[in-house]
Amino acid sequence: MKRVLVVDDDKTLREVLQEYLENAGYQVEGVSSGTEGLTAFEKNPPDIIVSDVIMPEMDGLDFCRTLRSTPSGQLVPFIFLSGKNELEDRVKGHEMGADDYVTKPFAMRELLAKIETQLERSRRIHSEIVRMMQQMSVSRSGDSQTGKGEQSQKEEAKPPEPLPLTPAEERVFWEVIQGYTNKQISDRLFISPRTVQSHLSNILGKLQLDNRAQLVRFAYEQGYRSPHQEGG
Repeated sequence: MKRVLVVDDDKTLREVLQEYLENAGYQVEGVSSGTEGLTAFEKNPPDIIVSDVIMPEMDGLDFCRTLRSTPSGQLVPFIFLSGKNELEDRVKGHEMGADDYVTKPFAMRELLAKIETQLERSRRIHSEIVRMMQQMSVSRSGDSQTGKGEQSQKEEAKPPEPLPLTPAEERVFWEVIQGYTNKQISDRLFISPRTVQSHLSNILGKLQLDNRAQLVRFAYEQGYRSPHQEGG
């Protein structure tokens, strides 16, 4: 079941949204400010975020900007809900990193359609990462079997540098480069999504990378393959 984080200081709207989305088959968590949204995201990252713009403590723009500045928050789909419908407001929302901007009042069916569109886009991105990894793995395997020149053989024989990671971080590393999401890694390794996120942040910091996509590219360019792939 996909998880939606609704961030809006209007309690009535928040509850209406929660009921509607739950009836549509989603698991929903509602909070009233950007600050609470960041806390909720850290504890249990959602599949998509729907956020108001004008809120106390931390508004939606700052919430989105802060989220996008973190490795684990760069790719999560983000939709703004706002009564501010001027072109400048919508442009600013997109500049902060939002994927879509819905103005109030809005039709629930339209919002649901936009949520489903963003989740499908996220699924395609995830599938493309997996496809790319599989393609690179097959390419490496084929080069090794056919012997693509002496230089290629030497490069193939050279093992990658040991990862500067703790055993726990390394386990998360292998899961990430296989294309698993934080939630999937949490289920596979029997740890909390927050722990997965913490390990991923440490991994990116140690390897001087900015996001998941860079980590996947790094792994395959440097020749890192999961123990399962090597054994198979």
